[in-house]
Amino acid sequence: MLVRELLGVRYKDTPKDCVIASHALMMKGGYMKYVANGIYSLFAPTKRITKKIEAIIRDEMDKIGGQEVMFPVVMPATLWEESGRYTSIGSEMARFTDRNGNKMVLGMTHEEAAVQLARDTAQSYTDFPFMIYQIQTKFRDEPRARGGLIRVREFTMKDAYSFHTSQDDLEKYYDRCLNAYNRIFRRCGAKNFIAVKSDSGMMGGNVSHEFMLLTDIGEDTLAICSDEKCGYKANVEVAECITHNIDSDLKPLEKIATPHACTIEAVCKMLNAPAEHSIKAVVYQINENDDYVVVFIRGDLEVNETKLRNYLKKEVHPAVITPESGIVAGFIGPYKFNGNAKVVYDKSLMNIDDFVAGANDEGYHYTGLNIARDVGHVEYTEVAKAYNGGGGVCPCCGKPTITLKKGVEIGNIFQLGQKYTKSMNMTYIDKDGERKYPIMGCYGIGVGRLAATICEEQHDKFGPIWPMSIAPWQVEICCLQSDEEEVKAVADKLYADLQNDGIEVLYDDRSVRAGSMFADADLFGIPLRAVISKKTCERAVIEVSYRDKSFKGDIPISEIVAFIDAEVKKLLDEYRV
Repeated sequence: MLVRELLGVRYKDTPKDCVIASHALMMKGGYMKYVANGIYSLFAPTKRITKKIEAIIRDEMDKIGGQEVMFPVVMPATLWEESGRYTSIGSEMARFTDRNGNKMVLGMTHEEAAVQLARDTAQSYTDFPFMIYQIQTKFRDEPRARGGLIRVREFTMKDAYSFHTSQDDLEKYYDRCLNAYNRIFRRCGAKNFIAVKSDSGMMGGNVSHEFMLLTDIGEDTLAICSDEKCGYKANVEVAECITHNIDSDLKPLEKIATPHACTIEAVCKMLNAPAEHSIKAVVYQINENDDYVVVFIRGDLEVNETKLRNYLKKEVHPAVITPESGIVAGFIGPYKFNGNAKVVYDKSLMNIDDFVAGANDEGYHYTGLNIARDVGHVEYTEVAKAYNGGGGVCPCCGKPTITLKKGVEIGNIFQLGQKYTKSMNMTYIDKDGERKYPIMGCYGIGVGRLAATICEEQHDKFGPIWPMSIAPWQVEICCLQSDEEEVKAVADKLYADLQNDGIEVLYDDRSVRAGSMFADADLFGIPLRAVISKKTCERAVIEVSYRDKSFKGDIPISEIVAFIDAEVKKLLDEYRV
């Protein structure tokens, strides 16, 4: 490929709306073009990268018995009505009506389509197990598209679905997929990634894992035990929050004026009390009916809304408190609470005898509050976020070693159980002649997001540093002074020889300044660079360097093809698993 024929423009300055490195560099480098919020057209370099990622994915899915299929982008709403998700999923799913008045949806995930494809063909236990997968365009109307390809509304995803006749068989295959995912990410060049326990969310099922690439730009927060012998890792959405509460003496309940102190910080400062001995009230409303929910939690902790939703089995949103609710905002407490709300007590409040809490009276708080004595028996549940060291207790090893890190999700796997096969009436006849529902697993990878996160992980201020396994091209030839006949002849011959050797080459023979050519080369991020100039030709050498700056040297022209061929193979071998 010739750079002068390559569609796309490279820019010196960073676009104003790019706040993370991968987005900025891929926009500057002519990898993609903005179309609408969370929607991009992809130029050739990105398409070549994603094509290689897809090839690696296909190879690993095929190795574990996957059958590649293709589901439709547009599906009838009736499929989603069968599963019950047509109404349970909110505005993230795009819905429309066709010319005949039929309700349709754009695929944001394909569990329903997978069941519909398989249920009429897999009728006997002898047809199981099997796994089908696709690499397909999807649309999800994300409320917060951000970071270029990190979070988009239209995207390409590999999703796979396995079908089994027993939980044991699903678990065995689940482990095979987990191992395949580790191989995929290593082969694609991702370095700092981990698998963590996660919440299944709208997918359903009881067991799920997310593959996270650790980076400060991540939206997900992960609870990780810093004890190397432990290995506990989980998304904070599901990570247990264990507290070691310090015993205190039982004190009399006393109502104290606290004018204008309507936050935990202000109250604790006024009363000289530690936040760990205060009760915070956080108010939500249930989406379907706007009923109030008041969560009482230790004052230094935060509510994990995923845990709360799972406990309530309802979707919630932050409350707008009205006078008729009976809730006194800023002064809410469990003693004599008479608000029209469901009350939830977090486990962090257990075993503390002396609390500061709101008095349900504007301008007043209680000290010395004891829940057992003053409120009576309450039901505790866990809705708190796991928290950083200094007391964050690991649920696995029991040590105060939990640390929080940021990550971007690059893949996920779920044990779905019979959620979809039951709701959509997919059955088979077992060996005893009984009709049963198959058990499903689900496995997803966002192709574009994986490319973007690798760029985020591996770049310098000048551009991406693509791993050889997914780089858009393997070698770039930079021909300086292409108007010099001898220089152009050497560069042209190298281009032809490398192509004949099966090497993927990007050739820049434009009449531009060396600085401009090298700046563009940095933005392309190609692992190997061969520079040919009048000076190198006079010395009968070609300057070869690595994009990561780990190597730079002069190679005799007579040896250059063999050298580059060997270097490409060496760099590719680094990503073989």
